[in-house]
Amino acid sequence: MTILHVIILAIVQGLAELLPVSSSAHVIVAEKLMGMNPSAPEVTLLLVMLHTGTMFAVIVYFWSRWRDAFVQTATGLKSFIVGLILATVLTVVVGGVLIKIIEKVAFPHASHAWVEDLFGRLDLIAAALAAVGVLILYAGLRRKSVESDDPTSKEITPRQSLWIGAIQGLCLPFRGFSRSGATISTGMLTGVSKIRAEDFSFALAVIITPAAIGRELLRLVKTEHLNSSAGLLMPALDMGMVGAAFAFFAGLAALKWLSSWLENGRWYWFGVYCLVAALAVALLYHAGY
Repeated sequence: MTILHVIILAIVQGLAELLPVSSSAHVIVAEKLMGMNPSAPEVTLLLVMLHTGTMFAVIVYFWSRWRDAFVQTATGLKSFIVGLILATVLTVVVGGVLIKIIEKVAFPHASHAWVEDLFGRLDLIAAALAAVGVLILYAGLRRKSVESDDPTSKEITPRQSLWIGAIQGLCLPFRGFSRSGATISTGMLTGVSKIRAEDFSFALAVIITPAAIGRELLRLVKTEHLNSSAGLLMPALDMGMVGAAFAFFAGLAALKWLSSWLENGRWYWFGVYCLVAALAVALLYHAGY
């Protein structure tokens, strides 16, 4: 793994993580095209660093929007916190159950299986990209046909929070099923304004990302390759710092793009892109990648 590989992955991660096109799908494809092993410990550590960079990009970009939208009043703050808690709890329940089921079904004889061992499967990624592409396309076209979308509508109801959390849970075990794409689309379909759906989706991201990072670090510690790969981890950590910086700035650029397209009625184009990407990934799978 060279510094050029790190910069390329950082830019791909930063752009795709914060656009509704699935960063994991794009990063895994990029790794395979560059001859890298997505499950190698040093690559796992690098991705942890890149996720950290994009998480800070989300905080910097949305901080003032969250303050203005949700925390101006005690009632608004309470509603925001309750919504985040409800959505996160349902995410953990739905995602946790799905992960356990998939690990038991896919690896019936393993003493301890990790769903992440399936993340390199391009056929599964293609199917997930196609599924989220349909969801984004439907939500975008349906909202485009609605004449009014009050951007000042701030309160997200418990019912809407639960729907968003449940769909976020579906995203956890499936690489390619974009978290931001699915949650924003679900918010739009349940009546949340586009801007508020975006704000709420990325607030959830700040909650769920540390947990995802922690799971990746736990898997890294428990991997049987850790001892033999320890010498590779410190250089990966150093390069990961560089990658985190690139991912941070790429993430800020992606968020500006996302907000512009969402607010100007171009959301459905991300769905079109996901469908095209699903076809491309399927072709790569059949080509032997």
